Amino acid sequence: MATYTIAELAREFDITARAIRFYEDQGLLSPSREGVGGRNRVYTPRDRTRLKLTLRGKRLGLTLSEIKSIVDMYESPRDTVAQIDRFLGVLAHQRVTLEQQRADIEMALEEIAAHEEECRRLLADSSERRDAA
Repeated sequence: MATYTIAELAREFDITARAIRFYEDQGLLSPSREGVGGRNRVYTPRDRTRLKLTLRGKRLGLTLSEIKSIVDMYESPRDTVAQIDRFLGVLAHQRVTLEQQRADIEMALEEIAAHEEECRRLLADSSERRDAA
């Protein structure tokens, strides 16, 4: 069975070893330990897959607890329908959150545009008054 070092996974996924250790602290990864005092982490293909799924979940905007719940669920022998329903629920919640953030961003951009327009108008008026004087 293939194994990976923390440096290899960090390089493959373009993240820091510190991030991988953090995911381990959060219970998302559980490498075995080798070497003197168990200092060297040894990651299995299972750990690599869990890291890949964790990073994918982060890109979707999921929290680490949501990611852990989903990843753990897929490793259990539970009913697939229940797992898919749970995942659909998490995705639906995330969609609502992102759509609200998009609406908030659009509103903020409209406000910025209005302020920019007002500032340009004030500058133009000021410039016209100086030219008239």
